Amino acid sequence: MAVVARRRQAFGEGFALFAECLLTGVWVCLAALPVVTVPAALAAASRHVAAYASGESTTLASFWADLRTALRESWRVGLAMIGAALVLLLNLVVLAQEGVPGRSGLAAATFLVAALAATVLLRAAAAWAPGERWRALFAAALGRTRDDLSGTGILLGGVAIWAVGSWALWLLVVPMSGCLVGAAVAVHRRRLAREE
Repeated sequence: MAVVARRRQAFGEGFALFAECLLTGVWVCLAALPVVTVPAALAAASRHVAAYASGESTTLASFWADLRTALRESWRVGLAMIGAALVLLLNLVVLAQEGVPGRSGLAAATFLVAALAATVLLRAAAAWAPGERWRALFAAALGRTRDDLSGTGILLGGVAIWAVGSWALWLLVVPMSGCLVGAAVAVHRRRLAREE
């Protein structure tokens, strides 16, 4: 009977965390609407999900406070992200033209670069805390992306599912964004547990 009670409790806690990730997806999408705020939105959402998973008190007000703090430090990162996205998009536009040699392979490489960049951004956002420098966060995230291949695989899979799901039904952007943040937090916490 105790085993059944523990399983029910674990299921209830896991389902509550899933529901919190879905709610966080709404917050992330609203905060990311100006596009330049995407890194700050991911950072604030990651702190919210991590605090919830740790049993700490976290609210919408704390999310917005973290968002304001992160935005003061990350607007340059947001601009760089927009610039990189435009370069990749331009690359895809050129590859869509007839007669470009090796265009299918180059298009696949472009999508892979975009997914890896998103993975590094997610890792950096999951490690963010007030006062952290984004340059140091990205350097550490790049190293973890290279060293922690299983975590990178999880995040690449999450990014791929987010992209395909969003392409198939754009409304899925909202809940899947929260789930992607949850995956980034889980990968980060797993990495921290290994390092202890």
